Amino acid sequence: MNKRAAEGHPQKNENAAQQCKAGADLSSPVIAAFKVFQMELDTKHDKYERLVKLSRDVTIESKRTIFLLHRVTSVPDAEAILNEADGKLCGVRQKIGQIAEELRGEDIYQFHRAFTAGIQEYVEAASFQHYIRHRSLISLEEINASLVFTTGDEGSADTLSSKPQVMNFQVMPADYLLGVADLTGELMRLCISSVGNGDIDTPFQLSQFLRQIHDGFSYIGNTGPYEVSKKLHTLRQSLGKVEDACYALRVRGSEIPKHMLADVFSSRNTHMDTEEAVV
Repeated sequence: MNKRAAEGHPQKNENAAQQCKAGADLSSPVIAAFKVFQMELDTKHDKYERLVKLSRDVTIESKRTIFLLHRVTSVPDAEAILNEADGKLCGVRQKIGQIAEELRGEDIYQFHRAFTAGIQEYVEAASFQHYIRHRSLISLEEINASLVFTTGDEGSADTLSSKPQVMNFQVMPADYLLGVADLTGELMRLCISSVGNGDIDTPFQLSQFLRQIHDGFSYIGNTGPYEVSKKLHTLRQSLGKVEDACYALRVRGSEIPKHMLADVFSSRNTHMDTEEAVV
C-alpha cells in the first residue's frame, strides 16, 4: 500500500528526492565520480548532435549536386554543369572536414550512426559525377584521396601551431557500398531522361555498367553489412527498368518517335512498380 500510495503522489516522490539530495555528501568520492560521468556524457551527446547537423548539411548539399547533374542530358554544354558540380562538392567536402575535426581523437564507431547518412549521400553524388565525366565507377581509394584536409589555416583552432597539420577522413567500406547502391537509382533516372532527349546509346552503356555493379554486389551476398543486402533488391529493380528500356529501344525503337520514348518508358516503369507492390 505504501508503494502504491507513493506512486500515486508525484509530489511526495519529488520531496523525497530533494531530501535525499540535501542529505547527500557532495564531497563523497562517489558523487564526484558521477559528476565526471555526467560531464563526459553531456560532452559526447553534444558532439553527437553536432555531427547529426553536419551530416544533414552534407546530405542536403549532396542531393542538390545530384539534381544539378541530372541536367547534363538537357544542356548543350555538359562540362559547365560538371564544373558547377565540382564547386558544390568542394563545399560538401568542407563540411566533411568539420566532421573529421569533430572526430579527432574519438572512437569513430561510437559516432558512426550520426554521420553515415551524409557520407553515403556524398559517395552517391561523387560517384554520379565521376560516372558522367569518365563513364566508370569511382573507387574507395579515390574518394578517400579527396578527403584530405589541412588544419592550422586562418580561423582554425590551430593557428598557434608552427606548421599546418594534415588530417584525412576515411570513408568506411560499408558507407561506400551503400552509396554505390544508391547510385544505381540515379543512373536509372539518367537513362530515362537520356532517352527523352533522343540519346539512344546511353541506355545500353548504363545497362552494361549496372549489370557489372549488380554482379559485384552478388559476390558479396550475405557476407556484407545487413543494409547492403536490403538495397540489393532496389538495385535489381533499377537494373530491370534499364534493361526493359533497352529491350524496347532495340525491338520497338523504330516504331516510337524519339520525343515520346521517355513517356512510354515512364508509363512502363510505373506499371512495373504497381505490379511489384501488388506482389
